[in-house]
Amino acid sequence: MGEAADGAGAAPDLADPALYINRELSWLEFNRRVLALASDPEVPLLERLRFLCICSGNLDEFFEIRVAGLKQQAAHDAVQPGPDGLTPQEQLARIAERAHALVDEQYRVLNESLLPALAAEGIRFLRRDQWNPRQAAWIRRHFLRQVLPVLTPIGLDPAHPFPRVLNKGLHFIVSVEGEDAFGRRAGIAVVQAPRSLPRLIQLPAGVAEAPYDFVFLSSVIHAHVDELFPGMEVTGCYQFRVTRNSELFVDEEEVDNLLRALAGELPSRQYGDAVRLEVADNCPPAMARFLLRQFALGPDDLYRVNGPVNLNRLVTLPDLVDRPDLKYPPFTPGVPEALAGDGDPFEAIRRGDILLHHPYESFAPVQELVRRAAADPDVLAIKQTLYRTGEDSAIVEALLEAARAGKEVAVVVELRARFDEEANIDLATRLQEAGAHVVYGVVGYKTHAKMLLIVRREGRAVRRYAHLGTGNYHARTARAYTDFGLLTADPAVTDDVQRIFQQLTGLGRAVRLRKLLQAPFTLHGAILGHIRREAEHARAGRPARIVAKMNALVEPQVIRALYEASQAGVEIDLIVRGICCLRPGVAGVSERIRVRSVLGRFLEHHRVFYFENGGDPALYLSSADWMDRNFFRRVETCFPVEDEALRRRVWEEGLAVYLRDNTQAWELLPDGSYRRLRPGRQRPRAAQVLLLERLARPTPRSQGSRARRVVRGA
Repeated sequence: MGEAADGAGAAPDLADPALYINRELSWLEFNRRVLALASDPEVPLLERLRFLCICSGNLDEFFEIRVAGLKQQAAHDAVQPGPDGLTPQEQLARIAERAHALVDEQYRVLNESLLPALAAEGIRFLRRDQWNPRQAAWIRRHFLRQVLPVLTPIGLDPAHPFPRVLNKGLHFIVSVEGEDAFGRRAGIAVVQAPRSLPRLIQLPAGVAEAPYDFVFLSSVIHAHVDELFPGMEVTGCYQFRVTRNSELFVDEEEVDNLLRALAGELPSRQYGDAVRLEVADNCPPAMARFLLRQFALGPDDLYRVNGPVNLNRLVTLPDLVDRPDLKYPPFTPGVPEALAGDGDPFEAIRRGDILLHHPYESFAPVQELVRRAAADPDVLAIKQTLYRTGEDSAIVEALLEAARAGKEVAVVVELRARFDEEANIDLATRLQEAGAHVVYGVVGYKTHAKMLLIVRREGRAVRRYAHLGTGNYHARTARAYTDFGLLTADPAVTDDVQRIFQQLTGLGRAVRLRKLLQAPFTLHGAILGHIRREAEHARAGRPARIVAKMNALVEPQVIRALYEASQAGVEIDLIVRGICCLRPGVAGVSERIRVRSVLGRFLEHHRVFYFENGGDPALYLSSADWMDRNFFRRVETCFPVEDEALRRRVWEEGLAVYLRDNTQAWELLPDGSYRRLRPGRQRPRAAQVLLLERLARPTPRSQGSRARRVVRGA
């Protein structure tokens, strides 16, 4: 670690790069933890396959955004290091080493663990050499009828240069011998598998020999690729996939209509600069080098894989296989007693703040509140931020109904929600056509805050109701992400929410808020202030402790403040699901800091910040992680939980239960690696399992299976 962090001699230099873990390498460690769940025998088998697919999809986005950005910096000879001291060029070299190892491990898990286990359960993926004559005949008919008509082989010659290859699309590079109908001897062709074709094909009953027999589309094309080149000899066929830079660039200062500018940029996402090439492991070196030249990539950018080049395509399998015993058991989210039944939600909120803990508790009360507001003649206005909503959103439909009914509806739609841009452009257009006021936030800042404000006439008074959350207004992710939501009629809080909406939709200087903290104005300074106050309490001998849960910890000033608090004697527990650039357990610097990551069935998403404050605790929920972008380049909210009963709930359900987890938790070690905690002789404790038991209701497996079939049939 160097003299600066060895705990001896002069006070440690808290700017020492050795004290900061590289962001990108920390992310790769996170994805390695996701992959570990794919190997965990305690996880149901089809869910293990999902985790493998999640790991693969995560890695795709990592290359599309993070590696692509580093490559751009390196191309411009950028040498400015981050807090960890690594230049873009050094980061790319270390990423290549670790990413290659991670990809190799993905395919080892697939081939040595998952595929044999699935086959033992009657779920098989048949290779070409395993097809019996009857299966081969059915597959050939399927190819001729369903696949061949939509394939377009491109022979390479001066009139047909190397085609534009779609980002992450399945392609084949094919070598052929002989003359074609025009006397050409090009020798190489490219075949794209259209995205309209399913990548997994299930063999029908009577042809399959197991309950669930599948073949990959890549195998079907490979087996019959000679049909695309009649009269010629195919001497080689190899699948490949290229990953491209998918970051959209719009100079917001130079455009007069952000929606139109983003819509114009979306098609370019498919054809950005290449950043990674994946090929089948049997692809000859000469062919691989040829492909690298076409995409202007180097040897480190080549990934040879022992299996399908896109593991994420396997994510559809659990929906194709009706085996509830191989999946997580279904559950019915609970509903807080105050909102149970058909009572008036406004009256319930007036009686006191209501906390919702998703997915253990239902998201339906939030949807119902907006629906009631849309239909209520006493509701004058509805204001809401929308970052991600999903298809067929009940909340969006309610907002449309309210706008058509003549209510004042103002919606801040974040068009730049990554990979949801197209859906949000469509959402904004629909809302505008219905008569809602739609704004796209503030130039240069993403609106990431999760806020809903309802203004209602009650007698002679006008009362406001608010919902603040740590997650999106998205019904599907509310079943998969852990998040808190707060329903309140507190005049101070609702006034703050109204003021933030005024900022987002109008013009004016930032005003002082009474209870909420807001990025980019007060959140960063307030978090630093809370951390430094804990250090002062510790130095004075008063109770001092910090417990914080978030998705990522990156911002260097906050990390330095945490180091200083640890040096002052503050005990600090951090629950960081993903990236963590703080290095815990360093003598003289961070020996009082402990960092753990919890991964399981649900994606840990809520942000909870607790400060002991000398015996007068402060507890906040937030939409923001402790990252540069959240503090300085986004509009975020952070709100206190002041009701004592609710604060105890958040402490127990959002922090304490995770600190006791000895089954789904990983501990961050000083060298940047993670060690999974095991119960040993202790009673196993898994936070998510305990919260499900406490807050949700089990659903019989047969009922859950039947429900899934109904949804698929619809």
